[in-house]
Amino acid sequence: MPQPQPAEHTQQSYEVRFDWGIEGLRSIAPGAGVIVFIDTISFTTTVELATGQGLEIEPFPNLDREAAAEYAATVGAKLAARRGDPGLSLSPTSMTAEKIAEFGAPRAVVISLNGSRVAADAAGYGVPVVAANLRNFSAVARWVLAYQQQLGHRATVAVVASGERRADDTLRPAVEDQLAAGAVIGALAAQGIDACSPEAAVAAASFDAMRGAVRHLLTASVSARELAAVGQLDDVRIAAQLDVSQTVPVMRDGVFRAEPIPE
Repeated sequence: MPQPQPAEHTQQSYEVRFDWGIEGLRSIAPGAGVIVFIDTISFTTTVELATGQGLEIEPFPNLDREAAAEYAATVGAKLAARRGDPGLSLSPTSMTAEKIAEFGAPRAVVISLNGSRVAADAAGYGVPVVAANLRNFSAVARWVLAYQQQLGHRATVAVVASGERRADDTLRPAVEDQLAAGAVIGALAAQGIDACSPEAAVAAASFDAMRGAVRHLLTASVSARELAAVGQLDDVRIAAQLDVSQTVPVMRDGVFRAEPIPE
């Protein structure tokens, strides 16, 4: 477990916190009752589409494909393909019923440059980790409220945006994750979970101000241009869909599965 962060870094006096990447996760996750994780293009969108069709997703903590394949075999899973390769992969467009059936395993182990690493790290905090995106943000907020009601207290929510990694492995804050985080935080506030840190409040305000331009912003973003250059802009178009999914993927014991919103 990472070393405790100085109190001034943790947003610990707020019910809803927001930060970026593994470093941000390690700042705001300690003491949280639930972690909401966002990597809109493409990890959490792919997870939402996959789990909505009954496939389990397990993030792998590093980029070693040989080790990931060996691990997958030990748990009755299979390693997902690289983005752009045939079959089931990190690409949201690969998550079709036909390809899931052809995959031949109930669980996919997924590697990504950043998203799977942050998600795997989040699993170490021992609380539910919810995969959120622009497609399912309202459903995620309802799940969190119902979960708090089950607990019987207002558990802290740590909202973590993955962002992207630059060539030198430093964090690049990504507009798509800023917007999706803001969408989740705003939806939480609409459910009465509204004691937000300044960082969370600014993210929510960004989505509220730009909601009508989300599709354009995503397709014009740096992340989208990177995918467009390799012919994968359809992944971005899927990720830009607003509030169209009721699937709430929740990671427990390191594996994402779709969970119903508790009654």
